[in-house]
Amino acid sequence: MTTILAIESSCDETSAAVCRDGKILSNIIANQTVHQQWGGVVPELASRAHLQNIVPTVQSAMETAGLSANGKTHFSEISAIAFTQSPGLIGALLVGAQFAKSLALGLNIPLIAVHHMQAHVLANLIPGPHKELPEFPFLCLTVSGGHTQIVLCESPSKLQVLGETIDDAAGEAFDKSGKLLGLPYPAGPLIDKYAKEGNPAKFKFAHPNIPGLNFSFSGLKTSVLYFLQDQQKANPQFVSKNLADLSASIQQTIIEILLKKLKIAALETGIKTVCLAGGVSANSGLRSAFQELGTKQQWKTFVPPFEYCTDNAAMIAITGYYKFLEKDFVDLRVTPSARAEFS
Repeated sequence: MTTILAIESSCDETSAAVCRDGKILSNIIANQTVHQQWGGVVPELASRAHLQNIVPTVQSAMETAGLSANGKTHFSEISAIAFTQSPGLIGALLVGAQFAKSLALGLNIPLIAVHHMQAHVLANLIPGPHKELPEFPFLCLTVSGGHTQIVLCESPSKLQVLGETIDDAAGEAFDKSGKLLGLPYPAGPLIDKYAKEGNPAKFKFAHPNIPGLNFSFSGLKTSVLYFLQDQQKANPQFVSKNLADLSASIQQTIIEILLKKLKIAALETGIKTVCLAGGVSANSGLRSAFQELGTKQQWKTFVPPFEYCTDNAAMIAITGYYKFLEKDFVDLRVTPSARAEFS
């Protein structure tokens, strides 16, 4: 029996999870609301919040998993500690890494370093009631606030990035466009909300012409900025009167950019099993369009449940489980990295 305790602290969520033989027993997330007033994540504040949250979050994960009773936590049942090594905010990563290293040393058990983006992909391998899992090889469109990638997955440990953003990520495009619309941070979920009431064909925004399977979203943000500036000169109330249509049009543009490249990747590789992952995969418009495209292309499509889309320790735990099976451990000299390459 293999039991993994996992810790995720790459950005502004402190999360801990317990995985036993590939099954998630707990997945606890402590969110940080302090960043909302600043319009984005403040690294120093994130690090301090992780320091406050990590012990109670781990304790809660152990209790939920049934590994704590009568005031005693049964760390002796843990086989290894997995933690997010990269990428992310370096101060935030350090909190999780140092906690994991200290606990692994104290328990004399293996330590497993996990790449955050690999974990997003492998979130599709988390089992659930009546849930079919994708078979290898499969393609995965991974879309988050900091990354946008198309990944070829041949096994849990053999992953290849076929294309990625050359500038901004799709999640950033959502949040920055939302900021231009006057929406609070994080704006992505609000754009999704208002888009449901709007016309996605009402306004047209720039589509990048990027070769291969790479993405670009900087041009879209500029297109939105200039369009809004021009419209507001003539009508200062333009945004408030057209918020739903603007949200729907921006969201539709981002979705079209993403799925166009995913369709090309599937045609080039001949792979018919396609997954979605990352925080932006929680967007209802993207999930719906992805599944519709899959039906048209005769793909087998997979999307993780909402709780495994945004940053969470369950995805670190499932990745740690597969790494444990391959005895892919690290020693205490391991250090977190803000921008480690994903391969």
